[in-house]
Amino acid sequence: MKPTRASGIWARRALVLLLVGIVGLLGLSYLVRVSYEERIVPLVEAPEAPVALVFGAGLAPGAVPSPVLAQRLDMAMALWRAGKVRAVLVSGDEVKPFHHETRAMRRYLLARGLPEDVVLGDEAGLSTYDSCLRARAVFGASKALLVTQRFHLPRALFIANSVGIDAWGVAADEGRSTPWRYTVRETLSRVLALGMVVLKVEPVYPTGRAAVPKG
Repeated sequence: MKPTRASGIWARRALVLLLVGIVGLLGLSYLVRVSYEERIVPLVEAPEAPVALVFGAGLAPGAVPSPVLAQRLDMAMALWRAGKVRAVLVSGDEVKPFHHETRAMRRYLLARGLPEDVVLGDEAGLSTYDSCLRARAVFGASKALLVTQRFHLPRALFIANSVGIDAWGVAADEGRSTPWRYTVRETLSRVLALGMVVLKVEPVYPTGRAAVPKG
């Protein structure tokens, strides 16, 4: 059966809508990416802040931080030793059985010389959005240095600044290239983050309150 003229028209319309959707998605993702781009700085240029917020990134066999997470923790230690922050807030997921991410992050930092009272832990940082919102609402962080890989920083900074944190970002992998799969993932994740900020989505675990150093 030959395609009818009507079916051809609908196919073209569907293609146009698809292209418009893709362009719209890319545009929104770009908006998030550039919103706080000027706030991504190297360690030496980072402003002082009460706390460094370190996002979880999974564990390796043996319940130790993955290489990506270890990079973040190493940068957080460098910030503390340089006097840029007075505390380190590690935010991870401890909801899954046998996946004690926050505890592994704390152990890593304490084993390398950070004082116990300097390392704070949020065990309900199930996502970048939850980590940022809880850092502000639960831990009272009004200013922070965000520590993660370069590809992740634009989204993290957008969320943190949108929920009331005066946030700057320091890349844990400064000077290294970003794998293409992370670039693709972040394109979609930035749009999702924008939607969550606009809709003011509540974190999964919003209750409780702890404090970070003031100033």
